[in-house]
Amino acid sequence: MKRPRLALGLSLGLIALAGVAFVALLFVGPPELQWRLQVVEAKVRGDLKEIPLHNLIVWLAPHSPVYLAEVAKNPNPHLSIKNILITSEDAAQGKDLYLRHCGQCHGEGGHGNSGPNLLDVVSTKSDWSFFSTAKWGRAGTSMPAQPLSESQIWQVHAYLRRDALAAVGRRRSGDRKSAAHAVDVNLQSIIETDSKPGQWLTYAGNYSGHRHSLLRQVTKSNVRNLRLAWVAQLRQVDRELQVSPIVAGGVMYVTESREGVVALDARTGAVIWTYRREVPDKVPGCCGMPNRGVAVLGQTVFVATIDSFLVALDANTGEQRWIVKVADYRDAYSMTGAPLALGDRVVVGVAGGEFGIRGFLAAFDPADGRLLWKFNTVPGPGEAGHDTWTGDTWKTGGAPTWTVGAYDPQEDVIYWGTGNPSPEFQASVRPGDNIYSNSVIAIEAKTGRLKWYYQFTPADEHDWDSNQQPILADIDWQGRKRSVVLWANRNAFFYALDRKTGEFLFAKPFVKQTWNEGFDAKGRPHVSSSAKPSATGAVVWPAIMAATNWWPPSYDKSRQLVFVPCSDAAGIYFQSGQVKYMKGEAFQGSAASYYAQNLPATAYVKAIDARTGDVRWQTVLQSGSDEFVWTVGGVLSTRSGVVFAGYRDIFHAFDADTGKELWKINLGARVRGSPISFLLNGRQYIAVAAGHSMFVFLLPGP
Repeated sequence: MKRPRLALGLSLGLIALAGVAFVALLFVGPPELQWRLQVVEAKVRGDLKEIPLHNLIVWLAPHSPVYLAEVAKNPNPHLSIKNILITSEDAAQGKDLYLRHCGQCHGEGGHGNSGPNLLDVVSTKSDWSFFSTAKWGRAGTSMPAQPLSESQIWQVHAYLRRDALAAVGRRRSGDRKSAAHAVDVNLQSIIETDSKPGQWLTYAGNYSGHRHSLLRQVTKSNVRNLRLAWVAQLRQVDRELQVSPIVAGGVMYVTESREGVVALDARTGAVIWTYRREVPDKVPGCCGMPNRGVAVLGQTVFVATIDSFLVALDANTGEQRWIVKVADYRDAYSMTGAPLALGDRVVVGVAGGEFGIRGFLAAFDPADGRLLWKFNTVPGPGEAGHDTWTGDTWKTGGAPTWTVGAYDPQEDVIYWGTGNPSPEFQASVRPGDNIYSNSVIAIEAKTGRLKWYYQFTPADEHDWDSNQQPILADIDWQGRKRSVVLWANRNAFFYALDRKTGEFLFAKPFVKQTWNEGFDAKGRPHVSSSAKPSATGAVVWPAIMAATNWWPPSYDKSRQLVFVPCSDAAGIYFQSGQVKYMKGEAFQGSAASYYAQNLPATAYVKAIDARTGDVRWQTVLQSGSDEFVWTVGGVLSTRSGVVFAGYRDIFHAFDADTGKELWKINLGARVRGSPISFLLNGRQYIAVAAGHSMFVFLLPGP
């Protein structure tokens, strides 16, 4: 009996010793050994199910044609495994292999025959997708495994990517340039948008966040004559599109949730090019996998991806210029907002406040994707504001930056909103104000340094993110002009802050609220004790998804009116026992109802006086019912006094001065996108996304 026990003890000891050695090598071994051990660890963890174990072992050997080093950083083969055999010699050998093994089915040059067009595959799918299909075939299809070595598969891929696809790209590029000017958007043209309307070059139409068109062909009297110009049906991958498109040089750029960008002819809706990349299925997210738009600068399109990469694409061909990792989706980061492209940097924010991320804002070089600066919205040790977080709560503090901000080019300052602290509904575990959550931050664009901040909801425990569109404006205030930031906030208040200093000027509720008993002289709210979440549930106005959200407002500076999409409803806020942080899992500290079904609920578009915060008019979109929809699409206003907004399946036009409905159309799908307007060949177009399609309208004419 003693010998088996002794043998078992020795075996367990050897296993433990091997484990200790593995961990030691993982951290202190040579780099070439460390990444290989990390790949093995990922396989043991179950993250590399697509790679059989025996192949993994072979490919870990030095000089393997399947290079796995990047897998150590990101165990998604579609993102991490790239073709390393890309020389002209590889492509030449790949051509011979292609003609012998692939050409009969897939046609000359990969254009397709009895088999599919491989040029579409290599231009829209990952390198790994091509490799794995050739290596093992596709079950249930006529595609068998190919009698090629790993190196030969990569050489065929190199031929298709380097020679065949490039030849098609040259022909297409030549065809496009003969028919239209190449897209090239410089900083000055974006700055001059207000004086030279026609294109829609940023997420909100200008850097100031106005979402207002100075075009005036579509008027109050003729808007009822709008007709459909074209519809582009896009891929049905996630929920309804939430995109705000960009229009430059006659091209419309639209993001397809969850991983694509499509360039459309803005006159006809015809597809010019499509970019897609594989993304993991395990990306944590609270609300689907939306993507709200791109940014354009020079001849480059920038898009942030749901798995937290920033991608630069050629604006005229869709070819990927570069891709950089902004954050790790395995740490529950994601990205859903449009980038903000300035002259010499591209600024992006991150999502994940429901999962205990540590939020930040980051700027990258548009030429090569190099990180220029990073501002932490949850300050760590030694950073200003760290004392507003208790213990280690800053490590999982939230404060995400998931929507796009505004920019003042004269001051070279960025204004950006931040989201809820984590856990969402339990302030007791993170005592303090939790700076810079639920705030607007003013950041020097060159350096990333903080100029000022204002916190709308200190120590929030109602999930009232301040991820709304900032509006930069000049208003009449107490007898003189003031440069301000205007903000319709999810906590039910409309704010005006001095743009240079962050000084609190005023705040007024635009929907019902019961949480705030007033402000002190510096704008700090006095929170009602009755608003605190409880075990039995506290009824509080506004609801978690009421007031307003990311849905973009618009600003008509000639009328000094802000048009806000909003809903008025109460929520029931609960709080459970202390919540424990678990990486990748929801970190909320209980829950809340979207709205209380037994209490009144109404969806509106409201016009708010920018000088006072007073509501000038309000148009009801729907009053409460069991089918009440709390989301309202974004708003577009125009110089001619027409306001466009979507709700449910209906796209509306209202009178900017009275709120009277002037026109509507049922698009047959939920309108979650934000409308825009642009000029092409002397004619004004109105565009909006609904469901998974882009709808574009214009007045009748030749």
